[in-house]
Amino acid sequence: MNSPKVKICGISNIEILKTLISLDLDFIGFIFYSKSPRYVDTKFLQSIEDIDFKDSRPVCVYVNADEDYIYETSSYFNNPILQFHGDEENNFCESFGLDYWKAIRVKDKEDLETISLYNSAQAILLENHKEGSYGGTGESFNWTILKDIENDDQNFVLSGGINSQNVDNALKTNSWCLDLNSGVESQEGVKNIELVKDILKTIETYGI
Repeated sequence: MNSPKVKICGISNIEILKTLISLDLDFIGFIFYSKSPRYVDTKFLQSIEDIDFKDSRPVCVYVNADEDYIYETSSYFNNPILQFHGDEENNFCESFGLDYWKAIRVKDKEDLETISLYNSAQAILLENHKEGSYGGTGESFNWTILKDIENDDQNFVLSGGINSQNVDNALKTNSWCLDLNSGVESQEGVKNIELVKDILKTIETYGI
């Protein structure tokens, strides 16, 4: 059984970014939502222009952002993925001509029906539904309902509250990618490299 791909999201520190790149992660996420404690600004973007991401692909995360802001911020990266976490429709998501992921907030299996609205997405990110929140809750939903997904052709990214205590259950969902954020932090917005390494070891040895 193959191990899933891994994304570490919410990076806002240059030295942490460099370390994560050295760990050969599949994806590294940057949040462009001002209400997030992991929000990155233009000053941060200017400091990454000369950084070689090697085999790690950057993911730019937006929540109901306007078109100009998306073009401006994503232009700092080479071949980024756009991740939409708001109420964006498929036509808007695909209008940028880049690979995109669409987040679906899941409370029950009926929410999974929304997946079919984004057939052009490279992946669908599934996260916990919390009223009035656009992600970043650090909480997981009932992962057992994922067995009801019928679209085997779509890539799914499992997100929300994945940590060293529940990563085994996350792996059992057979998701294409696991999205790690608060579960590998020592405090809000601060990634703990040892926690990252520990959970990566568990993921990499899955199925062996």
